[in-house]
Amino acid sequence: MARGLLVLGLAVVVPVLLPAAPAAAHNSLTGSDPKNGARVATAPKRIELRFLASPAPATTKITVTGPDNVSAAGGAPTFAANRVSVPFTPGAAGLYIVAYRIGSADGHPVSGEIRFTLTTGTAAAPPSTTAAPSSAAPTTAAPSTPTAPPATSAVSPAPAADEADDDGGTGWLWAVGAAVVLVALGAGLLLRRRSARG
Repeated sequence: MARGLLVLGLAVVVPVLLPAAPAAAHNSLTGSDPKNGARVATAPKRIELRFLASPAPATTKITVTGPDNVSAAGGAPTFAANRVSVPFTPGAAGLYIVAYRIGSADGHPVSGEIRFTLTTGTAAAPPSTTAAPSSAAPTTAAPSTPTAPPATSAVSPAPAADEADDDGGTGWLWAVGAAVVLVALGAGLLLRRRSARG
């Protein structure tokens, strides 16, 4: 009778225990800070993930991405027993995704993610407004100097009347001289004729 009860008890307990052994070999996430689905106004300095068993650093990979798929992980993760912390570099307000991939005791990797929303982000750096100074100095137009009018000849031509007067005076002297000679010749001829008649 007791033997039958022992067999019956084993038949009930063994099926319950067998599935638990493989399940215990798989690591899994048990909690996080910030919590999955949380909305936070103040950005945390670190994101912490808590697992069922201590994850091995060699087989653990954690990424943090923010809006526009910008990386928000500020450095390599640190391990403390079953906790893994990642420095957080906040960016714009919006949804942040923490994806993890860890190894398990049975060799099968376990992956998953948590999501939280940062309601107040950091302001984007304004673009630089300082322009590079130009190497070439601005050229200023030289004032135009007025051109002097062409110089007129200082020598004025002699008046035509003066030239005519000079020629006229010289011709008058010649005419008087010729008249005197003719008068003298005429007088000489007249005296000769008178002396020849007498």
